[in-house]
Amino acid sequence: MIVIQCPLLISVRSNIFRRWVSKLVRKFFPLLILLALLGAVVWAVSMGTLPRADFVFNNGAEIKTMDPAQATGSPEGRVINALFEGLLRSLPAGEPDELGRIPMKPVARGMADRFTVHADGTVYRFHIREDARWTNGDPVTATDFAWSWMRFLHPETASEYNYQLFYVRGAEKFNAVQLAVGDKVEVELADRETPELFPRGTIRRGILRELILPLPTEGTAETDVADDVAAISGKAIFIVEFQTESGNTSAKETIAYAVSADGSLAGIDELKQTYTGDFPLADIQPCKHVLYDFNEVGIQVLSPQDLEVTLNSATAFFPELVAFYPLHPVHRGCVEQYGARRFTKAEHIVTNGPFRLKERRIRDRIRLIKNEQYWNAAEVELDSIDVMSIQSETTSLNMYLTGQLDWDTTPPNAMLPILKKRDDFVSTPFLASYFYRINTAKPPLNHPLVRRALNLAIDKRSIVDNVVKGGQTPADSFVPPGMNGYQGYQGSGQNVKRARELLAEAGYPNGKGLPQIEILYNTADSHRDIAEVIQQDWKKNLGINVVLRNLEWGSYLDSLQTGDYMVARSGWIGDYPDPNTFLDMFVTDGPNNQTSWGNVKYDNNIKMAKREADPAARMQLFVEAETILMEEQAIMPIYFYVSKNMVQPNIQGFYANLQDIHPLHLIKIRREGSATHDAISEDTN
Repeated sequence: MIVIQCPLLISVRSNIFRRWVSKLVRKFFPLLILLALLGAVVWAVSMGTLPRADFVFNNGAEIKTMDPAQATGSPEGRVINALFEGLLRSLPAGEPDELGRIPMKPVARGMADRFTVHADGTVYRFHIREDARWTNGDPVTATDFAWSWMRFLHPETASEYNYQLFYVRGAEKFNAVQLAVGDKVEVELADRETPELFPRGTIRRGILRELILPLPTEGTAETDVADDVAAISGKAIFIVEFQTESGNTSAKETIAYAVSADGSLAGIDELKQTYTGDFPLADIQPCKHVLYDFNEVGIQVLSPQDLEVTLNSATAFFPELVAFYPLHPVHRGCVEQYGARRFTKAEHIVTNGPFRLKERRIRDRIRLIKNEQYWNAAEVELDSIDVMSIQSETTSLNMYLTGQLDWDTTPPNAMLPILKKRDDFVSTPFLASYFYRINTAKPPLNHPLVRRALNLAIDKRSIVDNVVKGGQTPADSFVPPGMNGYQGYQGSGQNVKRARELLAEAGYPNGKGLPQIEILYNTADSHRDIAEVIQQDWKKNLGINVVLRNLEWGSYLDSLQTGDYMVARSGWIGDYPDPNTFLDMFVTDGPNNQTSWGNVKYDNNIKMAKREADPAARMQLFVEAETILMEEQAIMPIYFYVSKNMVQPNIQGFYANLQDIHPLHLIKIRREGSATHDAISEDTN
């Protein structure tokens, strides 16, 4: 599941006004092109000069991270997939469908050269190729994957995608600290050498004999799923028994621990007073973590080349998850030497993908060069790639038109009616939804009637026809069409009359008394413009005052994660063609939920769907879950995406597909002919 950054431009509702603007644009278009080209030149000169890379594309936003465990966005994913490689690779495979989309399938063309699946679908065994190497020459081993996945799941890493491995036996118990008496546990002692998570302190493994928790408070929520164990957060005392070996003798040792970030035991005395057992609590020791023993998680190293993964139940799309970039490995020595924030710097980073990091210029470019250590380096044609960070869609397009870019990922929506007629415009529907998150913890958005009113007041058809203009379709559900066997929630579209009724039922007739609402979006003219359309709809239809706030990409992601917003623009690309990739993100307290919304019935449906073997029954669980999500309106779907790519005619290996993913190591350049275009003229209309 990938957060999308995509372009949208201002809506022009009046036909007369549209014709007037069209005439004005045609009249002054040569001047606008000239000014934009001049701006592009000034931009390039201001950032200094580098020899042109073999392949240059605009990635839009400045990426937040190159750490696979911390990334969440499409811009990050493009870079990480070039630098790192997982066990499997999602590659084009098969014949195009009726829309020209090539299927993307996970295949053993990554670090693994083969894998097997047990007959019951629960045990995968991956064999890592003998010639897999890190850029420093170290071999890539099964231990690298086990350690990287442990880091990915560790609660202190706080990866937003950690739930992607919850299909693995014991993975959720490890991540969520779901412990019960009798479990095998690992205790990290309070003796780290640095403030960093890795290298960890001393790890002791034992058995949890007693667990002292605060007494439950009235109204504590309970789950309907009988085999769930509640996650432990806050203060707790863990009484752990260890087996110690000395020569031919063994002995048992029992110690009481309390997790402490700073080594203090503040607040533990209250817990001690509730204890009625026999173990003496006079000498409680502080520790960093008490977790479910990772050795019991279904990720086992059988040999340097063999990794075995055991799932809770058969999961047909598990190979797609294995190929997804959050599960790419990182080099343990590099992470432990430089720490989580510095190991991705160009002078430190060690990678295992088809390219390596040469240089990074903030707000300019990332220079990638071919990794000669890569197992399949002979098939990688590009020696260098420039990943540009250009937020201006107009500048990006004109750099493409003058041959400075080979791939433009963000052509301006205002130009789409012209660009769609060109052979170098590659566009197709794909599995992605553009939507607004609602922070349900912030009044008045904690009222579901208010949220439903806001959704019904938006003219999504107008946004699609007059703003995005690329062939998108209005969305009244979250899961996009194209999932075999899934017929999801069907909304009613815009209904201003009903929206006003709902707002009045909530206590705000004609918007009176309703506090001002703020819309957050990441910096781009396109996102601003669609926010302005929705701002106008809510003011005109509901009498609500709305203000807009924009943040650059990294700060925007931080605000979503911390809940520092009221309503926020969002986007999501499916990781595989299944409703689960969209719906499992909104389980209560899920890392990618970010709305403060939760529903026990919804959570249980998602959990039961993971175990349901009957395809029809499984899809029905998803339908019920999506209905709950939409009727409680934690999000407001706006439209379903189409891809919009400008690709130079001499570029080969670029294929339209359902996820709009384009592996950079497949790109080849046909050398004959020119890669430049004349500026768009009126004749192109």
